[in-house]
Amino acid sequence: MQLKFFGSKMKIPLFPLQTILYPDGPLLLRIFERRYLDMVSACLNSEKMFGIILSNQAFGSNEEGFCNLGTLARIVDWTKGSDGILGLTVIGDSKFIIKENFKDDNGLNVGTIEMVAKEEKSIVPENYESLVSLLETLIDEFEDTYKYIKKDYQDATWVGNRLAEILPIDIKQKQTFLEISDPIDRLELINTYLSMAQAMHKDKNDLMLQ
Repeated sequence: MQLKFFGSKMKIPLFPLQTILYPDGPLLLRIFERRYLDMVSACLNSEKMFGIILSNQAFGSNEEGFCNLGTLARIVDWTKGSDGILGLTVIGDSKFIIKENFKDDNGLNVGTIEMVAKEEKSIVPENYESLVSLLETLIDEFEDTYKYIKKDYQDATWVGNRLAEILPIDIKQKQTFLEISDPIDRLELINTYLSMAQAMHKDKNDLMLQ
């Protein structure tokens, strides 16, 4: 299923990271660079969001640049330490595509973006109930991280995005999960990944016993 867009183009500040923010998911950040401290201050004062995108450095590249699909970040909590480092808790909003980007005078990346339409809500199919059970166990282990998150274990999009952000998966694969627009396709891919990981683990154990 192809991505669907809605609304007019708009400009937002961009924050390239070596991690991914998914819609309706949490992310804890530590901010210390002046350009990003200024960005956060402006967003707090105007109650606006900024965009989080995956940096090329996440793939081991030394070149500047980033993926063109990311997620809007809404600030829900912040603390400032005595060392001047700002701690942020953000929650993912809608996904977006970058149409153009440039750097402002402070070196902050700014993008002209187009919003990606939210996925239609769909119930988790019965054959993926094991993924729901797995997610419930995982979220219990990260209870504090998910204290701002409204849980919806019946929604295939919500379940898929939470598994994608929690599971120890290769970052390129995580970006693929973000770029998928069909929630059932995402669950199928996650299920396949887990099945392959379990098979590899079993083969490794079998070899050790020989």
